[in-house]
This record gives sequence, C-alpha cells and structure tokens, in this order.
Amino acid sequence: MTNIIPTLNIPKIHADEMLGRIHSFESFGTVDGPGTRYVVFLQGCLFKCKYCHNRDTWDLDGGTLYSVTDLVSEILPYAPFMDASGGGVTVTGGEPVLQAPFVALLFEKLQQHGIHTCLDTNGYVGVYSNEINQMIAASDLIMLDIKHINDAKHHALVGVSNQRTLRFARHLADTNHPTRIRYVVVPGYSDADEDIHGLAQFIAPMKNVQHLELLPYHNFGNHKWKAMGLEYPLEGMQPPTVERMDHIQEVFEGYGLVVIR
Repeated sequence: MTNIIPTLNIPKIHADEMLGRIHSFESFGTVDGPGTRYVVFLQGCLFKCKYCHNRDTWDLDGGTLYSVTDLVSEILPYAPFMDASGGGVTVTGGEPVLQAPFVALLFEKLQQHGIHTCLDTNGYVGVYSNEINQMIAASDLIMLDIKHINDAKHHALVGVSNQRTLRFARHLADTNHPTRIRYVVVPGYSDADEDIHGLAQFIAPMKNVQHLELLPYHNFGNHKWKAMGLEYPLEGMQPPTVERMDHIQEVFEGYGLVVIR
C-alpha cells in the first residue's frame, strides 16, 4: 500500500504563517462536536462517498485561500457564544488531513485563546509525519468517521481501502486521544448485522472513545450533485427505518458502547 497522498496546490508564505484552502464556514454549528461551534469546511477530499453531501469539496484545487491569521480573526468574535455553550471550533471537509500543517497551526493559535478544537476526519493518513502528529496533538477532540469495517465494502462505498482509517483509529487508542466515532447507516451498504458486530468488536476495547454517533443516511446532498451536472449515485434510496436504527443501536450498546443519535 503506497504512502503517497496527493498534496493541495497552496502557495508558500513566510514560516510563521500559512495558507489553507477553505470551502466555507458555518458560524453556529450544533452537530459537529460539543456545544455551539464555528465550523470550518476545508477544500479537497480523496474519498468518493456515494452519499456525500459536500460533493463540491472534492476538488483539490478549489476553495478560497485564507491565512491562519485571517481565519483566527474571523473566528474570535464568536468566542463568547462558543464559551457560553461549552463549544469551540471544528475543522471538517472535504478532508482536513490533506492540510495538516494548516490545521495544526490554526488549532495551536485557537488554543492560545482558550478555544476548544475539534478535528472531524476520515483518518486517511499514510505517513505519521511531524505535521500529522502536531495536528493530532493540537486537536482537543477528534471525531473519526469510520465508513465501513469491511474493506471490500468500504471500497465499494467510498472508493478507497479502509486500512488507513482503521490504523488511525488504533493510533488514537494507543495514544489515548479523546475520540468520538461517527458511523453512517446506508441501507444495503453499511447496515448488515455482521458488519455492525464487526465494527462494534473493533471499537469496544478502545478506552479513548467517548461515544459512537449513529447517523442515518440522508439524501440532502442530491441537489449538489445535480447542480454540478452529475448523477447522484444513490438516487431513490430511502433512509433506514427507525426500527432498523434502533436495532443497530442495540447491537452497539450490547458491546458496552455509548451511542448517540
């Protein structure tokens, strides 16, 4: 398995500053970590999730360049609202590990202002470089999206192997880094009992995992695919039933995992 991951085309500037490719912002996010959060969506992703609701973030050369200094200045006015709710800043994507040095510096600057930092990632890390380790260290919380425990089914769903993601999960467990797991239930793709049991068995021994967030598939991104002139891969698929979600939750809880929905 190659360790080479494409890098984003970002101009270099002086050493104490850095540029990142930003897709968009959300100033009052409530579903991307604890409390009210300022959410930064980075540009660029190597996964090709069939259900992706941010299809327009895949392009590695898209987005708008922001410096860390400018981004911190954008965020700081919202600090009182974040503090009042126990919130902070979440960086998501796209995929943040593709811009690890930028995320690490951003988080370090935010922590200097007492702002909680959260990394939302698919964990697709090839080499655990200084930049990757600095990004992890500067993340107060990591939300790791595990798309599938079965490698072949993972590849069918998102276009790449799951081995890097699972290794990232083990790395976080080995370093006892505060982590939340996210799992999207996609009917016919990631809802088979054998796979739910397999994932539960993988996560259960990890004492660093605070809880598992169980998310039902939705088709909210359908319009973005169509707006880009693309065919939505899961056209016509319906979300899982409440009964199915209840059953899957019960399986995870049977392994001692705390599940939220």
